[in-house]
Amino acid sequence: MIARRGFLRSFSAMSYESYFTAKSLRRQPSAIRSLQPMVSLPGMISLGGGMPNPSTFPFESMAVKLKSGETMELAGAALEGALQYSPTPGIPALVQTLTSMMETEHAPPALARSLSVTTGSQDALYKAFEMLLSEDDALLIEKPTYSGTLAHLNAVNCELVCIDTDGEGLVPAHLGATLDEWPAHKKKPKVLYTIPTGGNPTGVSMSYARKQEVYAIAQKHGLIILEDDPYYYLKLDGPRVKSFLSMDVDGRVLRFDSFSKILSSGLRVGTVMGPTPLVERLNLHTQSANLHSSGLSQAVVLALLQKWGEAGWNSHLDMVCDFYRGQRDVFLRALDKHLTGLASWNVPDSGMFVWIKLHGVEDSKALIEQKAVAAKVLLVPGQVFLPDNQVTSYVRAAYSTASPEEMDLAVSRLAALLKET
Repeated sequence: MIARRGFLRSFSAMSYESYFTAKSLRRQPSAIRSLQPMVSLPGMISLGGGMPNPSTFPFESMAVKLKSGETMELAGAALEGALQYSPTPGIPALVQTLTSMMETEHAPPALARSLSVTTGSQDALYKAFEMLLSEDDALLIEKPTYSGTLAHLNAVNCELVCIDTDGEGLVPAHLGATLDEWPAHKKKPKVLYTIPTGGNPTGVSMSYARKQEVYAIAQKHGLIILEDDPYYYLKLDGPRVKSFLSMDVDGRVLRFDSFSKILSSGLRVGTVMGPTPLVERLNLHTQSANLHSSGLSQAVVLALLQKWGEAGWNSHLDMVCDFYRGQRDVFLRALDKHLTGLASWNVPDSGMFVWIKLHGVEDSKALIEQKAVAAKVLLVPGQVFLPDNQVTSYVRAAYSTASPEEMDLAVSRLAALLKET
């Protein structure tokens, strides 16, 4: 057992070496990066790492004005630290702050876990796939799923095993049957990738009961769960649902979070949290790729969280959810007004997307990429979200940025196209 920041933790009983790819196993710690945490030790004189002298940096201070009218200033040691190389997991004060927030929000079972700050959650996902998937591996993946993930996985060239989803997200019965009936001569999947909240593109969220079923299946078949949850805080109806991390008694969940939907997508700040052996191996990739996430972005997030405190953070989350709830409701009214009888759709309880089935259209791709563009309305054809690249009548619409007037006009244009087909 080890103690860290007041939390009692035990090491996971799982052994992870068999999950790592040969490429990942060949990764070794960077000799120079390994010195970095020791630079700040009392009395230490560093003649090791090639850190530029901060006296040569042209920046004296930086000020960020918030919409509340308040100003955050970065200066002195805080700015110097943001401008200098920092530890691969992130600026220590930010790592500590985010770890505390995660512990409060998810209350995960006692295990040896670590958190690293990443360049958005997609950065961490890319590295996790590289760590866990080889070309001869099979990955369990929801159908439909995020097209950005598919773009990377197509390059990995692993087998994508589609698991059905419905109005409550991933279907546990299909997941269990797929694994129970897996051919003995084939290499069995060891990883499940899921977007459990506000699924992209469906907007559907998995219930806690379903997550428990999925976790039990993962235990039975030895799966690692990649919990990609960028829309976790964008819960528009009802309370937030407990995460896979919150029930992870074994150390089989690697969780990915993002500030992109809550603070700013351009900051490129996300996190990965999970069993220490997994996070540390992922960090080895970062050491040799981009060293660490932007120090300035990390410093801005840290200063903001410190200024806000828990009350300010929660107030901001409420504001963001209120905004997207309003956007969603306006868009749904536009759909009711113009597309009734021409299409069907789900009511998303989280996130920023609606998954729309076009009636009388077998393949939405040509309609959306040609006729809709000509009519000055942009949507995403559903085919790009399907791991098996099937032809589909579905399209994804995002209600995040358009004004109420623009939403109404865009949906009316889509309706006109459907009436012509």
